[in-house]
Order: sequence, then structure tokens, then C-alpha cells
Amino acid sequence: MTTPDIMQFPMAFPIKVMGQQVSHFEATVIEIVQRHAPDFDLANLESRASKGGNYLSITATITATSREQLDALYRELSGHPMVKIVL
Repeated sequence: MTTPDIMQFPMAFPIKVMGQQVSHFEATVIEIVQRHAPDFDLANLESRASKGGNYLSITATITATSREQLDALYRELSGHPMVKIVL
């Protein structure tokens, strides 16, 4: 018996990525997101530095079209050496 997917596609889906605040971290995250969601609009990107300024949290809200798309995006982000956490 398979469980039905509770997600209804397409849908707005926020992805939070955290890593050390280095000059090209945000550009790297944007590049990966755009590879999986070519229609990603930079207006849907929020960045926030940690209190100490050592880490950067980036939230990218994409229009997700499938579970496979999200899985591939999470895999690539999680596998990148600059990325510490993906939520």
C-alpha cells in the first residue's frame, strides 16, 4: 500500500540553507537553486546573518513542481561542502 503524497504541486516551497558567511556562499546557493528551479525569482530570496556574523541563513522560496525536484535540490544543497544545514 502506498501513502498518498500530501503535497499539492505546483506550490510555493521555502528552502532554508545555512552555511558559513563567505563572499560566494549566497551566489553558490542561488546557482544551485536556479539549476533545479529555473524560474526562481530573486525577489523570493531572504538572507540573514547570525548574531556573531559567522553564519548566513538563506531562505529561497521556489515554485516546486514535484517531489523529485525537491529531492534533487535537497541532495545537491546538502552535498555541497559550503552548506551546513538544509531545512
